[in-house]
Amino acid sequence: MDRIVKFSHLLRSNGIPASIRSTQTACQVVERFHFNDSQLQDALAAVYVKDQGQREKFNKLYDDFFYEKKKPLPEEVPKNTKPVKSVVEFPNEGKIQYQFSFKEDPQGELKAVERESTELDYQPPLEEYLDLDEKQDLLHQDISTLNSFQPQLFQVCQELGRKIATLRSRRMRQSQKLQPDVRRTIRKNLKNGGTLLELVKTRPRIKGGHYYFLCDVSGSCDWISNWFFCLVYAAQNSFRRVRVFDFDNKVVETTSALGEIGLLDAFTRVREMHQKNLMIHGTSNMYQAFRDFQDRAPLNGRSNLIILSDCRDWAGPKEDGQPLSASVIREMSRKSRRVLIFNPEEEKKWDVVDSCVSLYREAGAQVHEVRNLEQMAQMVSVI
Repeated sequence: MDRIVKFSHLLRSNGIPASIRSTQTACQVVERFHFNDSQLQDALAAVYVKDQGQREKFNKLYDDFFYEKKKPLPEEVPKNTKPVKSVVEFPNEGKIQYQFSFKEDPQGELKAVERESTELDYQPPLEEYLDLDEKQDLLHQDISTLNSFQPQLFQVCQELGRKIATLRSRRMRQSQKLQPDVRRTIRKNLKNGGTLLELVKTRPRIKGGHYYFLCDVSGSCDWISNWFFCLVYAAQNSFRRVRVFDFDNKVVETTSALGEIGLLDAFTRVREMHQKNLMIHGTSNMYQAFRDFQDRAPLNGRSNLIILSDCRDWAGPKEDGQPLSASVIREMSRKSRRVLIFNPEEEKKWDVVDSCVSLYREAGAQVHEVRNLEQMAQMVSVI
């Protein structure tokens, strides 16, 4: 167990999460099963490695920890050199020297046996590391530059989606807890001369019933909309009724892709829909797209409309220099409970050249800046 605890500490110090539960599971695996060399490495990797991108680092740390370097023969040792020892360095703990060998058990299998070790005063952390440095970089990287099929990005989106679902479900449970209504309690107890004999509780807050996600897939927002879809897919169970639409100069509904079992399958199906409808790096005509969306989506007072767009109506018609798409935003804001616009551009670029953020705000929409995945996840979690 001491050996496994030290190995867990080595993994954590090198950026691989190793929780108390993982350490305990690794100890149980080593105690209950007999492994040969490669099987032991694969068994521990199955316990510790949560991301295959970390497997290469795990293999290197495993070799450095469980095997001492082969010592050269005396005649091969160069002069004026010191013998090489197998040493693992722990931050702020000095150097720990250990040796590890294998013996054959009655079943003929090789089992790792510790020959000698050094005590290490170490207490594992109370919780897992949730975010690695590389994931933090992806969370804060400008979302417009995340334009490649990186497996780490899909994993990050899935983790963010689960966090969004957890936050929304917790908020839902809290809203259903009926708190005492002081004003109505006092009024009801006036018949008792002001003595509080009957307690009146608040009524459950009415939740928005429908969520419509309208994503800009024109050339400037193509990849951004894909990562937005990944977040919505991962968090879809926390929404009661969801419909997703993509647009450039026309609209296509991608809600059916949410029914796919895997995130990558859903992502691939959305890309196929875009190609089938010739919506790859298209030009945005928000007036026409919003009109088509209104025909397909029956907006009402329980509808929440979330638009992901840079608010640049490149090809839309204009009247007196004003884009007509602002009038459609006004109509949708009047029909819906609220209209939220997530803008991936910097705020200092709003209302520059053909950006019409102020016009959309005047029409009743709420515009928020979402320049990275973390900001986007925070906005989705509070709607």
